[in-house]
Amino acid sequence: MLSQQTGSFRHMKSLNRSLILNTIRRHQAISRAEIAKETNLTPPTVTNIVNELIKENMVFESSAGESKGGRKPILLKIKSDSRFVIGVDIGVSKVRLVVSDLEASLFERSVLDTPAHLTRTSFLEFITSALQAFLEELGSKKEKLIGIGVAMHGIVDHRTGVSIHAPTLGLMNVPVKEHLEQHLQLPVEVSNDAKALAIAEKWFGAGKAFDNFLCLNIVEGIGSGLIINNELFHGHHSLAGELGHMPVSQEGPLCSCGAEGCLQTFISENAIQRNMEEKLLAGEGSSLQASFEKDQTPDMQLIYQHAAAGDELSKRVFEEAGRYLGLGLTSAIHFMNPPLIILGGSILKYVDVLLPPMNKVLTGRALTEAAASTKIEISELGEDGTLKGACTLILANLFQSGN
Repeated sequence: MLSQQTGSFRHMKSLNRSLILNTIRRHQAISRAEIAKETNLTPPTVTNIVNELIKENMVFESSAGESKGGRKPILLKIKSDSRFVIGVDIGVSKVRLVVSDLEASLFERSVLDTPAHLTRTSFLEFITSALQAFLEELGSKKEKLIGIGVAMHGIVDHRTGVSIHAPTLGLMNVPVKEHLEQHLQLPVEVSNDAKALAIAEKWFGAGKAFDNFLCLNIVEGIGSGLIINNELFHGHHSLAGELGHMPVSQEGPLCSCGAEGCLQTFISENAIQRNMEEKLLAGEGSSLQASFEKDQTPDMQLIYQHAAAGDELSKRVFEEAGRYLGLGLTSAIHFMNPPLIILGGSILKYVDVLLPPMNKVLTGRALTEAAASTKIEISELGEDGTLKGACTLILANLFQSGN
């Protein structure tokens, strides 16, 4: 009985510690009295935990705040460089690694090509080797690491850290979390890349002020993360957010998942490149024809440059993708009715040619005026969004979970 009471006390103290840390993080600078008022913890509890955090070098006393009568309060801040995390973004063509401090400022980057023809074993060996080499380059930061966050494409069981199905990589049932924790001796969290982006947007981006929103990550494919009541919604089998595999045509292009006509076969970077290649092979007129080689897929940036220069075929390819994006968002709005949709991913380099046809479809297909005016914003985090999300998987454990 005594051991149970002791365990309960330790758990409660751990939760209170995370609550205080997160309150300081959200406010950036706050007094002990304000922490007690906001968290409903007693002033002695706040003082004791804050003193421990100062001793551990995680929190420091900053300048005095404004006084409402009497002595000016001492403000507390997070010491952002007291701990570090590693973020990993495993993409179809590139693997990116980064170090983050407690405010998600990114340092020490590394970019590797994703090997072709991976097996479960070779994938785990590659990621482990990449991280081991990265760790050796970190110097003093290595001693302050508190974990590794991994964001990757496909369906990921967020509880076990198993990559259930990564179709474009050709992988199934890969125990990423278990393997990395065993070999690197650090806590590891693994998530789908779009869900990781949604978490980053909630903590650091356009979603900070919203309790509910939908976030799309459009790269080689399409994924989405849904925030409901400030929490990431995973679904019963971690399938929530697979908007890219929503069927929009029974006879469309073959998707990496094995089905035909998935939404991402019309919108993603790969889809735009494939569509352009098919039209060029069919002999449709374009300023790209002169430089097009039949055994080489047209470069995405090159298609965009020709579209910006007025090439009608290049413009039409982007317009078709924009219309399908509008159809996908209309379906999402009708089904989920979020107050905000955030668009992220590398595709956003081309928003000026994608958004006009997207908005036209939204205006024409939305059931109500309110649905048509759903707030749609471009990610503030740029191409680092999924990396910040990977880091936030570990930061959330520190600031929210009582770990």
